[in-house]
Amino acid sequence: MLALMATLRDVMTSDVLTVDPSDTIGEAAQKMTERGVGAVVVSDFGRMIGIFTERDVMRAVAGRVHSSEARVREWMTPDPVTLGEDASVEEAGNTMIERGFRHIPVVADDRAVGIVSIRDVAEWRLKEH
Repeated sequence: MLALMATLRDVMTSDVLTVDPSDTIGEAAQKMTERGVGAVVVSDFGRMIGIFTERDVMRAVAGRVHSSEARVREWMTPDPVTLGEDASVEEAGNTMIERGFRHIPVVADDRAVGIVSIRDVAEWRLKEH
């Protein structure tokens, strides 16, 4: 029963990597690679405006854009689905599976305070069961 009470606060990565919408996709991909993450929050003057993921990098590459010229704002997912810190891990997992994505920004007051991945959910699930 205790396992059902886990919240995103318990499993999220709170050290959120952010990029500027005017950064190139190459710059964003380099930051993602250096940090070993699959998604970054796109922030404009401190406010989250989108998410940029490995899948967005793949779409851009498939579109034959130059990573040193294409901008994050052109390839990001604007206004992504978000959850609050008190949302359950189960809700996050269900949302990602139903919607077909692997990352959800965790927000408080229009600011990303964390990010949760499908891997975070899977690791939590394996530890709990």
